[in-house]
Amino acid sequence: MRSRHSSDTRRPEDGIIDSGHRITDFKTNRDYAIGVARAFGGALLFSLPILMTMETWFLGFTMDRFRLVILMLVLLPILVGLAYYSGFEDSTHLFDSILDAFVAIAVTTSMATIVLLLFGVIEAGSQANEWIGKIALQAVPGSIGALLAQSQFGRRMQDEDRQSRESGDFGEYFLMCAGALFLAANIAPTEEVLAIAQQMSPWQSVVLAVLSLALMHTFVYAAGFRGQHERPQDQSLAATFVKFSVNGYVLALAISAFICWTFGRFDGLALEEAVQVIVVLGFPAAVGAASARLVL
Repeated sequence: MRSRHSSDTRRPEDGIIDSGHRITDFKTNRDYAIGVARAFGGALLFSLPILMTMETWFLGFTMDRFRLVILMLVLLPILVGLAYYSGFEDSTHLFDSILDAFVAIAVTTSMATIVLLLFGVIEAGSQANEWIGKIALQAVPGSIGALLAQSQFGRRMQDEDRQSRESGDFGEYFLMCAGALFLAANIAPTEEVLAIAQQMSPWQSVVLAVLSLALMHTFVYAAGFRGQHERPQDQSLAATFVKFSVNGYVLALAISAFICWTFGRFDGLALEEAVQVIVVLGFPAAVGAASARLVL
């Protein structure tokens, strides 16, 4: 007569899977399916601004395809990093993070296709080139939103699990780049960015840059938001300001310049005008960079 232990656990070669394993696998698959559904909602929520923006529809049709490919190639490692920090499942394996990144893109593509078809922005008889451009542009905010849905709408990871994903200063800078990319990509297609840059004077641009820096530091260290950081005890206020706020703002400006280049915002502009555009777009990018450090 078999003991209770031997009756509950069967050998795989007998063709019988342990009941505990079945329950665990079911729970894992169910949690992943819930995560994907949550990602669909996050993709829709975070990409609505450009889903319903006419400039984005036009840009998706006219945008240089080489620059679009470059944008997608830059987006992919950012998605992998976000999946590592806050993906559909609590895993620290790189391969799982890569899969989650592609799932986020697939979810966003499906969502954008459905919504744009319903809006009549793309039609069944349209050329593939038009479909690809308009839908691909939604991948930037949408796929980031799909991955952010885990940290914002899903359950919070336990502190010990969270700590296992920290990567020091590199992690801080990475999250700032992701946040800057998200907001910059949402706002860059609009004509208002160029309009604001053209009507601002040089001294107003300087003031805007100073304000962006101040807001970045205030968001993370002084405003009392959830996730607010404590200033490192071994660093002075000036050192912390330079290490994270100044460097973060430089990253936000670099992301803004990259987005403007990919979207063709610099075409036909003089150097001074291009700098003005970067500073204007750098304002929301800086806010996005600071916010990303709080929410992830």
